[in-house]
Amino acid sequence: MKRQRVASLKTLPEGESVKFQFQRDGLSFEGFALRFGEQIVAYENRCRHLPLSLDYGDGRFLTRDGAHLICQSHGALYEPLTGLCVRGPCEGASLRPLKVELAEDALWLVS
Repeated sequence: MKRQRVASLKTLPEGESVKFQFQRDGLSFEGFALRFGEQIVAYENRCRHLPLSLDYGDGRFLTRDGAHLICQSHGALYEPLTGLCVRGPCEGASLRPLKVELAEDALWLVS
């Protein structure tokens, strides 16, 4: 099992996210982790409608009311805790989850 440190838990308060790069099958991908309520979730930063990042590169993943993840390119809405698209052209599809764990006051990507 390989671990990659993503962030200190102190830098990830409620409603905040952190982006990170990771490798899979020799290719580089971007992911993001988000603290939503008491939970931390992580997903590949790629919309399920088109192969675009959700955030336009600015690190903003939540709607203004903080209730959903949003693809800034076309407005698809995803449930934060499940990654399920609940509105938009990819409705019914889900973001690709990434396995993370908390240890040593940090968030780690596990692969």
